[in-house]
Amino acid sequence: MNYSYWELKEWFTNIDFTIVGSGIVGLNCALQLKKQYPHSRILILEKGMLPQGASTKNAGFACFGSLSELIDDLKSHSEEEVFNLVNKRWQGLQLLRQNLGDENIDFQQNSGFELFQSKELYEECLSKKEYVNKLLKPIFKEEVFSIAENSFSFQNIHENYFENKFEGQIDTGKMMFELLKKVQKAGIRILNNIAVEAFTENQNHVEIKTSEITFKSNKLILASNGFARQLLKENVKPARAQVLITKPIENLHIKGTFHLDEGYYYFRNIDNRILLGGGRNLDFKTEETTEFGQTKIIQNELERILKEIVLPETNFEIDQRWSGIMGVGKQKKAIVKQLSDHVYCGVRLGGMGIAIGSLVGKELGEIVG
Repeated sequence: MNYSYWELKEWFTNIDFTIVGSGIVGLNCALQLKKQYPHSRILILEKGMLPQGASTKNAGFACFGSLSELIDDLKSHSEEEVFNLVNKRWQGLQLLRQNLGDENIDFQQNSGFELFQSKELYEECLSKKEYVNKLLKPIFKEEVFSIAENSFSFQNIHENYFENKFEGQIDTGKMMFELLKKVQKAGIRILNNIAVEAFTENQNHVEIKTSEITFKSNKLILASNGFARQLLKENVKPARAQVLITKPIENLHIKGTFHLDEGYYYFRNIDNRILLGGGRNLDFKTEETTEFGQTKIIQNELERILKEIVLPETNFEIDQRWSGIMGVGKQKKAIVKQLSDHVYCGVRLGGMGIAIGSLVGKELGEIVG
């Protein structure tokens, strides 16, 4: 270790709160703590050069669940649980917009649409549409899901699909840039390229061992979502999501966010391109990983969907491919809790980080004291 007196004094001494993970949850938690304790010293540790999980690697959907996804959730969750899930996601989206401003995150409300390859699944959703609309009416004050015609000339899908006028899209790069700006302006320290390897709790503090240094903090807050299992014993496991994006397409007429096959595939327009992701249902076991990367089975299927369904009459080229790591579990509800005297966590966002990340971070900050 070769740190100067100044470095140790300024960055690693008298730390009140150490947050692991500089994603949407970690940053919102830090802002909430600074609001509650203006004179506190807060340190955020991030193992990547940029936030490593899903915060800047997702598709940028300002969504709260497609019709088929909510119907599927109702098979394993009570009506009240599903209502609460959607309510929290909706509140979280409003909080995100309020905190950062629509213009700063390029928020656009171009509607969300759900497409179907299976006629049976479409019929099941149609039969339960009114029931789900009724369930959600207290949140939105009007019907959420309506039937729409195939106005975007998609092929090899059911002729009708469902539209959700409340859904939107954001630029997640801009979102994280604005959040980081707010955090730095508040005087909160962020260190990148530093991984937390272990921690030991003592009577008055937590000793945190990192890849660079071991230091003490009054409280430790774990907000590393998909990577949480490396430090926690909670019911959260990693889920890799693979994504690709096309090169710009002239006169692209597709506008909005789109779900296919219970939300396992999703695509949207961005900068005259199509961004498409998903497919982990083809190989759940392999995608239960914290390793970034792509697999042929999923990438081939993503390309097939682009060619046969999304852009059947259009020439396109793939520009980039990447992946992000989400945190999922048997239950969809996020885990926000105190683990011991000095340790807390906010994890398992279930692929809904854009929707609930701001709220989970705020709640996490509120329970730390």
